Amino acid sequence: DRRMAIGFENKLLFWLPNDLKRFKALTTGNTILMGRKTFESLPKGALPNRRNIVLSSNPDIVCPGAEVFPSLEAALKSCREDEHIYIIGGASIYFADELCLTEIDSTAPEADAYFPEVSSKVWQEKSREAHPADEKHLCSYAFVDYVRK
Repeated sequence: DRRMAIGFENKLLFWLPNDLKRFKALTTGNTILMGRKTFESLPKGALPNRRNIVLSSNPDIVCPGAEVFPSLEAALKSCREDEHIYIIGGASIYFADELCLTEIDSTAPEADAYFPEVSSKVWQEKSREAHPADEKHLCSYAFVDYVRK
């Protein structure tokens, strides 16, 4: 939302079907990396047609359909150099080279998870695709891609 809020009680704040379609198109056939809480928030568990990687400091955690690693470093060592990795939740954003965001032109009434600041000192906007509100999307939004400077 306008405050960079992204979740409340481990759930998404807005239901935007086109955002979910874009997420699926970007990540299918690639690797997705997330923290345990993000994995637990997935309604059906591991996402199909993707390599699912979960970061957790708990060595006993079981995440069906996903590989679990104790650290970002260990997870990245398991990946091929040409593997496209999408960080879909957790603090690992600081290691990203590119951001594929959906900016929502609204403010959620409640939030307890926020995306870090996208500083113009670090990130350069690469593309922006604006969409108005419609019968399936109750607020306007934009798909915005950034690259690290």
